[in-house]
Amino acid sequence: MILLALAAALAAASPASTESACPDGATAEAYACRAVGANAEGKSAAAAEAFEQAALVAKDSTEKAHMLAAAGNMWIAANQPGRAAVALDKALVGSGLQAEQRGEALLDRARAAELQNDLKTARTRIAEASQTISEDPFLWYFSAALAIREGNTATAKADINRALSLAPGDQDVLFEAGHVYQFAGETEKARDYWTRAWTANANTKVGRAAQEALNMLPRQAADGASGPPVKPAPVKPK
Repeated sequence: MILLALAAALAAASPASTESACPDGATAEAYACRAVGANAEGKSAAAAEAFEQAALVAKDSTEKAHMLAAAGNMWIAANQPGRAAVALDKALVGSGLQAEQRGEALLDRARAAELQNDLKTARTRIAEASQTISEDPFLWYFSAALAIREGNTATAKADINRALSLAPGDQDVLFEAGHVYQFAGETEKARDYWTRAWTANANTKVGRAAQEALNMLPRQAADGASGPPVKPAPVKPK
């Protein structure tokens, strides 16, 4: 993520690779170092809090915006979209974020809104983000997933196809394409994309999810169908 990378660069004055190795002090660089270290250790909430502390003592509005945007990204990772929305809204005030940096923050704001079931705000922020990061396949991946929640088949298909054109071999994009075409009622296209996601790497979390999705589809009538062996679909208890 661009903004997180920028925050890490601001902490580069310290070579520390873990939170505990960062220097003492209440400077933006020290707090950013702790945030980067916490993120590396999988402590998303601690990283978000440290980035917010960095924003409080930032030297200027640009540095403050970068720190707040990074905090918002970490709050999403910590599954706290409300706090993410607050941080990102503050980051987006003024001109501290420009071009791709602003686009990435708008995309994160859309993600926070979607997690809060505010689909209208999510769609608005996606439209704004597309003005500067239209070459980011994740923008269209997310937009397609959002369109499914909105019940908009045409947008879901158009946007996942755009993501596929930008990242044709990306396992996550292929997996989401399967969802889009299943939602559209095009089962064989869904099967094809999930099979491609599975064959990209069957041992990843996405690969295993693709196998499970394939197992839930009806068997193909034709012999020699591609994809993993089909197991009986699990029956949910009533």
